[in-house]
Formats: sequence, structure tokens, C-alpha cells
Amino acid sequence: MMNIVADLHTHTIASGHAYGTIREMALSAHERGLSMLGITEHAPGIPGTVNPFYYLNLAAIPRELYGVRMLFGSEVNVLDDGSLSLEQKYMDKLDYAIAGIHLQCYTDKGTEGNTDCLISCMKDKKVFFVSHPDDDHTPLNYERLVMAAKKYHVALEVNNSSLMKPEHRLNCRENYARMLELCGRHKVPVIVSSDAHDPSSVGRFDLAIDLIERSGFDLSLVLNTDADKVESFIKADD
Repeated sequence: MMNIVADLHTHTIASGHAYGTIREMALSAHERGLSMLGITEHAPGIPGTVNPFYYLNLAAIPRELYGVRMLFGSEVNVLDDGSLSLEQKYMDKLDYAIAGIHLQCYTDKGTEGNTDCLISCMKDKKVFFVSHPDDDHTPLNYERLVMAAKKYHVALEVNNSSLMKPEHRLNCRENYARMLELCGRHKVPVIVSSDAHDPSSVGRFDLAIDLIERSGFDLSLVLNTDADKVESFIKADD
């Protein structure tokens, strides 16, 4: 079975609708045998999340907790005009950003319009990942998305949380199957994430791993099976 060692998309109580502290999440990562954990609080646009000032003080947090290497990023919202919901001066303080569409602060523009907005955000130098590109409530053109990911050095996410709630993520499994087929064909990397909002979900990848393995996807393209691969990927443009 594929072994994921880094969970790069997680949220703490600072995001406003999650339920663990940084240390509780890190302890959970340690207990599940992870070597790396990314804390990625929601950026402005999601109700109750942190003030951007939060991102200016990330250096105060230890870089290792319970033997787990800590990374600090943000899940930044794609906005209706194709911009990101976090100013660049805050983005620059992050180890990495994840760009994602959330209906709390985005209006569906149809397949091509949604894809245009997401690709626009992928061009930012801090965006290395795209979160849960799987929901036909905001459909995407996967051929264009995958080719843009290749061009802009971005990995696409297979989100375990999405697969746990298919009633809310329209055509989620089918969309991941299409995305993985294209990523495999064009040699575009992916990440597997828990999208944990509670310590009990940190390191939970079972549904995503099953989907990827059943698809016959080239496992060498899964970035977070190796912490060094993750480090190299997010430092490539330094």
C-alpha cells in the first residue's frame, strides 16, 4: 500500500470551524507515523477564520513538534475575479499556499469560467497546490487544469474528506478518476490530503489511497510519499 508521510492540508481552531490546536494536530500526526504536517488555515472569505495578521507571526511556532516537521501555509480562496483572498505581503510569509474554490466566497461561472479563475490563481509564486478540484457544483475543465498545473509547477490534490461526503461533492469520484488519468498521462504530480478539521482525521487517507491504487496511477507522481520530495517541490522557485 502507498505510504503517505506528509499531511499538507489541515486546519486548527484558528480556522473558525475546526476543533484542534496546532499541538493536538501535531501529536496526532506523530501517533499516525507521519514525518511532516502542514497547517493551512483558511484565508479571508471563510466565516470566522483568522485575521491576516496571523500569518505575520508564523515564525513564533516551533518547526518541529513531537518529532514531526511542521510547515505553515494557508488554504487561500479563489475569488470571482480570479484573484486570491490573501494579500501578497501575507502570502510571502507562508511556506506554501493551497488555492481552492469555496462557495462561501465564490460564484459558479461554469466550467470554463471556473477553470479560468483557478488557473489565474495558480500563477502566484506561493501557490504550489490546488485543494479538492472535484465538485461539479463548480465544474472544471480537467484537461486545461492539468496542463496549467504542469506549466505553473502546481500539484493537484486528491482530498480524502471529499471522498467521505460524496453527497456534498457532486461527481467527486468520477472527477478524480478523470483528473488522475490526465495527471498520469502528462506526468503532473498530485498530493493526497486529509483536509483534517479535527485531530482524529489527521493522516486519514484511506479512501484517497484506495481510489489512486485502483486507478493504476503512477505512484511516483504522488509527492507526499516522501518528505524530501515535498521540501524540494515547494522550494523549487526560491
